[in-house]
Amino acid sequence: MKKLFSILTISLVFSCHNQAQVNPKQQAIIDAEPVVVPFKDGKAKAYFASGCFWCVEAVYESVKGVEEVISGYSGGFTEKPTYEASNTGKTGHAEAVEVIYNPKIISFSELVDVYFGSQNPTQVNGQGPDHGSQYRSIIFYQNDKQKKIIEDKKAALAQALNATIAAEVYPFQKFWIAEDYHQNYERLHPNQSYIRNVSIPRLNKFKAKFPGLLKKNEEH
Repeated sequence: MKKLFSILTISLVFSCHNQAQVNPKQQAIIDAEPVVVPFKDGKAKAYFASGCFWCVEAVYESVKGVEEVISGYSGGFTEKPTYEASNTGKTGHAEAVEVIYNPKIISFSELVDVYFGSQNPTQVNGQGPDHGSQYRSIIFYQNDKQKKIIEDKKAALAQALNATIAAEVYPFQKFWIAEDYHQNYERLHPNQSYIRNVSIPRLNKFKAKFPGLLKKNEEH
């Protein structure tokens, strides 16, 4: 987990193992009608959770057609979640990203391919060394078309791997932007231990797997 690589936050390591407690409010989130985020200036938004948002932000920022990626929290039932609160596993939220993209260049379907292709899809409640419900995998949909795309790809992957796919499928409700120091974290802190040992290898593995989806300046 990323706290193991930061002396300043080593005291928080234990929180990564806490599981979100069963709460009827969580089921209400899962059963809710999705909120549709309107296009703005021809750009659309999509939301994904897949372990540490530092890693996921860097992956999507490397993808062609993606204008911006913002780290935050989604999928929970508390208002105004913070990093410290979400790490208790009691808010229901997962570390997530908001992907702002040009649908004329990259489709939602391709963004879902990026999602499944940049993680261990069978790992439950975490990715890599990060464990806990706040690191669980969730794909958020805004309409029935997106939901079908997600479910079809999830089913195909399960068949291909002959395994259960851990990603949960939630109707999008709200995205809470994370604290400023989390934004562009990998780009701004390339020598931080967690970034060197976890984030960058995850990003490079994705790049090697999907060279056709990379921005031109990301190709190697």
